[in-house]
Amino acid sequence: MAVLSTTFALVKLLGARGVNLVELVFYRQLFALPIVYGWIAMTMGPMGFATRHIGRHVTRAGVGLVGMALNFGAVMLLPLAESTTIGFTMPIFATILSAVILREKTGIHRWSAVILGFVGVVIMTRPDSGHFPPLGLAVAIGAAIGVAVISIILRELSRTEPAPVIVFWFSVLSLPPAGLALIWFGQLHDAETFLLLGAMGVAGGISQLLLTSALRWGPVAIVLPMDYSQILWATLLGWLLWGALPIPSTWAGAALIVASGLYIVWREHRLGQIAKLRAQAEADIRA
Repeated sequence: MAVLSTTFALVKLLGARGVNLVELVFYRQLFALPIVYGWIAMTMGPMGFATRHIGRHVTRAGVGLVGMALNFGAVMLLPLAESTTIGFTMPIFATILSAVILREKTGIHRWSAVILGFVGVVIMTRPDSGHFPPLGLAVAIGAAIGVAVISIILRELSRTEPAPVIVFWFSVLSLPPAGLALIWFGQLHDAETFLLLGAMGVAGGISQLLLTSALRWGPVAIVLPMDYSQILWATLLGWLLWGALPIPSTWAGAALIVASGLYIVWREHRLGQIAKLRAQAEADIRA
């Protein structure tokens, strides 16, 4: 979460230096690719990226590009801590999409958490205060919805593909369209800006690998709640780099959003554990 927050802080710094969204997305993927491939080569062999599901990766790359652009746009338009907190609404939208698209059974517990999360958003953004630029808020919510859609796609893709392979193909497949767009949106920058672009891409690649490793080596119920520590890092970086601290209503709304997300994560983990126990019991009975 510390490295991920650093990535977003670099995005915000680069945006202030005149780097546009197309460039941010392209260089993020370009400089992350060697990091990701190096990890695959060390852990899975030089051909460990092989896949038989390239079509699914294309879909994931297309949605992922939109999601990444929206996330970067939210960071550029809003204070770092606030854009990070709005991103925590992802489990809320994932719950809604799972119920509507996948027809997953969603009970009163998770719907209550969804409502609680939206109350947190209203308190945090204070629509009457003018603290949040409407465009920034819309982009941040769009980013959260985009990440929720990606999470549903990844849920299916991860059944057949290891996480590093998914990350690798996302980087590879997103480079051609981003590179093509660079023909119209690419600009010349000074050496310091290119160094920051490289740092952003490397940090982004490392953060993805750390997240993958965390889920590999730690229980999901312990790892996923750590996502919410990102607000602490984002607040610290926002204070150090821009002298910005969240206002009280941001903290109050963030508490409700985090509580909502944590409950959804806990509830899904608990239901997953119950399903495993039932499956094991049925297997024992048949045996």
